[in-house]
Amino acid sequence: MPHTAFITGATSGFGRACAHRFADAGWNLVLSGRRSDRLQEIQDALQARCAVHTISLDVRDTAAVQDAVASLPQPFSEVHVLVNNAGLALGTAPAQHSDLEQWHRMIDTNIKGLTTVTHALLPTLVARGRGTSIINIGSVAGHWPYPGGNVYCGSKAFVEQFSLALRSDLQGSGVRVSCLAPGLSESEFTLVRTGGDQAAYDALYAGADPIQPQDIADTVFWLATLPAHLNVNSLELMPVSQSWSPFTISRR
Repeated sequence: MPHTAFITGATSGFGRACAHRFADAGWNLVLSGRRSDRLQEIQDALQARCAVHTISLDVRDTAAVQDAVASLPQPFSEVHVLVNNAGLALGTAPAQHSDLEQWHRMIDTNIKGLTTVTHALLPTLVARGRGTSIINIGSVAGHWPYPGGNVYCGSKAFVEQFSLALRSDLQGSGVRVSCLAPGLSESEFTLVRTGGDQAAYDALYAGADPIQPQDIADTVFWLATLPAHLNVNSLELMPVSQSWSPFTISRR
């Protein structure tokens, strides 16, 4: 029987690319996202290659997440790999000028949503044991602060530390936990963050040769298919064009 991957935020970017990568290998797929029209599109595109079960789901809704996991039909209920990809950044303003509602939405999606999905699927993953994986999509923003990052950086730092602590808790279960932290990546992410500002999107990626969703999908698939005795705890991935800036000093 094919293995099953449960991928959140599967309607665009990394999640959509991951769905295609696992489908290419013949995995069963559980794909969740908020946009039902896009879920239908991806199901139509993939169903000739693998079995696909889609769930129109907002990971911030705890009851909906729990119900969705509890009602997974066979063969989709035997999840081997969870890819916690659903997440977002909103706004680029410094903290003192930020929108509190945007802060709360990031916390609810990037932290609450990720932990809710993980909690709901842990019994299944632990029951399967050796060779199963939880792959959390973090960010270099969880490692390196930058102006305007504020709550987004904090939420991704949580993902990193949660992943490490979860791995400690799962010691001996056979369940692997990895946190993949991408750097500059080209996707709808920046359009969402800037409220659809195409000029800002174009300026950010111009000449940078950024990470593409397929790059992340290939990396996620590699993590998921490593020999069962291996675990990559944390992996930071940047395009060659990106590195670290000097410290800044404000002088009076």
